[in-house]
Amino acid sequence: MSSSLIQLLVLAGIAVFLIIKLKSVLGTREGFEKPPVPLEDPRPRPRREFEVIEGGPDRDIIDHVTDGSPSAKALAGMKMAEPGFSVSEFLTGARGAYEMIVMAFEKGELEQIRPFLSAEVFESFEDAVNAREAEGLSVEANFLGLREIDIHEASFERDSRIGQIAVRFVGELTSVVRNREGQVVEGSPTEIKRQRDVWTFERHMGANDPNWQLVATGE
Repeated sequence: MSSSLIQLLVLAGIAVFLIIKLKSVLGTREGFEKPPVPLEDPRPRPRREFEVIEGGPDRDIIDHVTDGSPSAKALAGMKMAEPGFSVSEFLTGARGAYEMIVMAFEKGELEQIRPFLSAEVFESFEDAVNAREAEGLSVEANFLGLREIDIHEASFERDSRIGQIAVRFVGELTSVVRNREGQVVEGSPTEIKRQRDVWTFERHMGANDPNWQLVATGE
C-alpha cells in the first residue's frame, strides 16, 4: 500500500471522528422543531377576578372615627409622623391606663401614676386627695370594668408633632367613702356606680418615649 493511500485513510478517519464529536456536542435536528419561546409570552393572560386598590381607607382609623372627619385626618397625620402608631393599640393602652389612674386616685396613691399625668392634672388630683384626707375621709373602691370606650376627638399639630386624642370612657365600679370613725358617708359596697369620663391624652409623635400623658379630664 502506497504512502499516499495511507495518508488519505488517516485523514478520512480523522474527519469521521470530528463529525461524531460535533454531533454529540451540538445535537442534531430531526423533522419540524418549534421556534424558541420569546421572553414575553404573547398569549393573553387570564383576567383577574379582583382589582387591587392602593391607597384605600385605613381600617385602623375608620373603625374608630368617621372617614374623612377632622379626627380621621389628625390620626392619619400621627401615622405619617410615626408609622408604627396604631389607633387600636392606643385604645388598648388607654383602657389599662384608665383603670390604673382611677384606682390610684381613689386610693390616694398618686406617685405611681405621676409619669402618666401632666403637671396640671397631677396637681388637681393631688389637691382633691389632700382635701379628702384633711376631712378624715377614706375611699374603698373596686373597679369592675369598662362598658364603653371610644375616641371622642383627635387633633394633630404637624409643626410640633404633638398629637392629642380625647377618649370617652364609661366605667363601672363600687366605691365607699368612710369618715374617721369608719362610718359610710357616701356610696355602697354593693351598689355599682357607672362613671363617665372624657380624658385627653397627649404625646409627641415619633418620640422615643411611647407613653401618652393625661392632660385633661372632663365629662
